Amino acid sequence: MQQVAEPLESFVREMVIFPSRTDDDTPIAGFREQLFAVARDLNRIYHEERSRLQEMEKGLHMLEDSYLATVRILGFIVHAADAHTRSHLDRAHDYAVALARRVAPDLADDPILQYGSLLHDIGKLGVPEKVLAKAGPLTADEWEMMRRHPSLGGQLLRPARFLAAAAPVVEAHHERWDGAGYPRGLKGDQIPLAARIFSVADAFDAMTTNRPYREARPLEGAVTEISLEAGKQFDPVVAETFVRLYQEGEIEKLDRHELDEAASDVDSYF
Repeated sequence: MQQVAEPLESFVREMVIFPSRTDDDTPIAGFREQLFAVARDLNRIYHEERSRLQEMEKGLHMLEDSYLATVRILGFIVHAADAHTRSHLDRAHDYAVALARRVAPDLADDPILQYGSLLHDIGKLGVPEKVLAKAGPLTADEWEMMRRHPSLGGQLLRPARFLAAAAPVVEAHHERWDGAGYPRGLKGDQIPLAARIFSVADAFDAMTTNRPYREARPLEGAVTEISLEAGKQFDPVVAETFVRLYQEGEIEKLDRHELDEAASDVDSYF
């Protein structure tokens, strides 16, 4: 609309400034005034439509923010009983977004990664609490239950239109580059890129977080493990990019383990 309205009005103004004849009663002068009126109307319509579009964009951003807030709440519900895994959600999400900005910038703000990273364990709602809370090694049957959670998560999300975007990450974040992962044994590029990115972020945070059955690894040790697993567990390009991010100090900027542990101590005190 702007490409038509404003140049047309400018053209008509030039006709007013440089008329071919000075007699305002000529048909040309009348036509010129009509054309000028049309140009003004087009310009007014353009500005009105632009204002409406800005309001629509504002509403869309508010809706997207509401969706993300809803997804965060769902993610926290899954991990409500475990303070460690609650904080894990935000850290793993932040690591994944930072990694995506280097590997595939378009994915960084895409719901497939944003929602998927926050809802990756939603399928654990279908796993018995005694299995999830077990401090020791899982039995074969318990491990089989645990391995179902990616598929269960996909089944929960796909019927919901705005949550379905998260399903590829939820279903594939335990797949491995070498095909030895679960639940489907996908290999290499068969695994969605968003899931390959998140799996590195998820593994790094898991290794660097204290758990009831083991102490956290130092950040550098976890990065070394990711480097060793490039081409095996992890997409080699994604893993190598994560290592570079760590070497540049970007991962340590996002690390919030100490803050989370302090908050946990406060919670337990009260």
